[in-house]
Amino acid sequence: MTRTPGHPLPADGSPAATDRQGGRTRAARTPARTPARTTAAVAVLGATALLAGCAGGRDAAASGGQPDGQGGNLTYLEYQPHTTLYPPQSGFYPNGALVNNVTDRLTYQDPETLEIEPWIATDWQVNADATEYTFNLRDGVTFSDGTPLDAAAVARNFDTFGLGDDERGLTVSEAVNNYAGSEVVDEDTVTFRFSAPAPGFLQATSTITSGLLSPETLDRPLEDLGAGSATEIVGSGPFVITDEQVGTEITLTAREDYDWAPPSSEHQGRAHLDTVTIVVTPEDSVRLGSLLSGQADVVRYVQAPDEEQVTQAGFQLFAPQTRGVNNGLALRFTNPLLADLRVRQALVHGVDNRQVVETVFTDNYPAATSVLSAAAPGYHDTSEALAHDPDRAAALLTEAGWTPGPDGIRVKDGQRLSLDVYASAAQPLSKPTLELVGQQLAEIGVELNVKSPDAGSYATDTLDPLKTPLYHSMVGRADLDVIKSQFHTDNRDVLLSDDATLDGLLEAVAAEPDPQARLQRSADVQDYLAEQAYYIPLFEEPQVYGAAPDVTGLAFEAVGRPTFYDVATGR
Repeated sequence: MTRTPGHPLPADGSPAATDRQGGRTRAARTPARTPARTTAAVAVLGATALLAGCAGGRDAAASGGQPDGQGGNLTYLEYQPHTTLYPPQSGFYPNGALVNNVTDRLTYQDPETLEIEPWIATDWQVNADATEYTFNLRDGVTFSDGTPLDAAAVARNFDTFGLGDDERGLTVSEAVNNYAGSEVVDEDTVTFRFSAPAPGFLQATSTITSGLLSPETLDRPLEDLGAGSATEIVGSGPFVITDEQVGTEITLTAREDYDWAPPSSEHQGRAHLDTVTIVVTPEDSVRLGSLLSGQADVVRYVQAPDEEQVTQAGFQLFAPQTRGVNNGLALRFTNPLLADLRVRQALVHGVDNRQVVETVFTDNYPAATSVLSAAAPGYHDTSEALAHDPDRAAALLTEAGWTPGPDGIRVKDGQRLSLDVYASAAQPLSKPTLELVGQQLAEIGVELNVKSPDAGSYATDTLDPLKTPLYHSMVGRADLDVIKSQFHTDNRDVLLSDDATLDGLLEAVAAEPDPQARLQRSADVQDYLAEQAYYIPLFEEPQVYGAAPDVTGLAFEAVGRPTFYDVATGR
């Protein structure tokens, strides 16, 4: 059951809201089809042990809360520990939950309408070809160390994000394209210039990858922005990181003097909560059991089979969409086994993503119909080119010279059509998803070996198309530039591509100043990816959270990272 952030549905799971898919409005989805598998008693026992030493929890919240529901602590259980708080590298959801709450941005993107609104910038001007942006800034904003968030600080942030710093290991932000430099016009006005049109820059100023940091924090090398240094990261957001137990727990404390939330926010001034305790809890059953037993208030990453248990127990379930490149498999065509277009097309037609969704997930995970999510700006339907058609897939493989061997796996010139893929720890239910895909591909004579990631070889193997011909990933961002982030050779490059035509098409999306023409450029890329059979889109990925019945105000930025500013527990 999907709920609109900030507008909870009934906890019994009855449909009462609508969501948007490709411009259509439809009824909220039904609970999980697959049976709940968590044994609550076991989970609660584990959670009790885990949280025994935690400063958070319901009792602590109750004692610290105020009669009107203001104040108190929120205990939030996170699936994985954070890795870095350098904003351009903070897309990983555990990083994003922190950056989203300790930094402000120049602009705010309404998570429902996706419109860009004022925040630290009161207004802005963009020239006709989107090569110059001027922002006027709000007065009186400070970082948590007391330094002013003025034009010089903003310029310093975007000079770092747009140009990077090789010496300190600070990478260029994939959200900032064609950046040339900044000009501090006066204390409250800053201008940015670009070497080519940068139509996605305004939206980029609203994302967590453009979270504003103090100049002192920006002086640090990348390694000083990673785990172990969280309390030294200074932003201007409503919360400050006041304690870090490396790899296990983070404490956020509300800034008493915070008074510059986006104008459209539910309230102004200080955050309602006093503190947020984020506890890293990798075990799914422990997160769920802790929530249902009242020892946690909010948990991220409710597994699809557990969704129904959450709603049936009267708890809240949120499933905000990530609105970007869909969860899917990149087919790395520089691997000789995938060099033939007919083989790649066969793999695309051999996968039934609707069966994947119906078997492994719930209706909160719609089957993909393009590389981009139907909820993403610039979505273009390519479902015909992606249709499940095993007979056609088999014919394509035969035409390409691959014939069934003794065990049904196809061979050619003595080589088996055998491909490796790593399960991704960051993708929901990655291993069972890939195993089901492997069963589907086996039916057309393709062997898919699903490997578990390990600390030794995973990082290097996934950068080698010979060792990892298929790569499982997704990326969220509510702007058309997200497709360049995923596929361009200067960005994530999940294909490990050498296709200059694809790079050119992606650059056209990032440099087209006319909004309608830019939509067409995005459609061109989606068509090309489908025609070349470079990607098998599986499903539209949400971030799924469970929350206690009395938690109110929980919201999510445009791609599903939690915002604690308006949260209250009523205790």
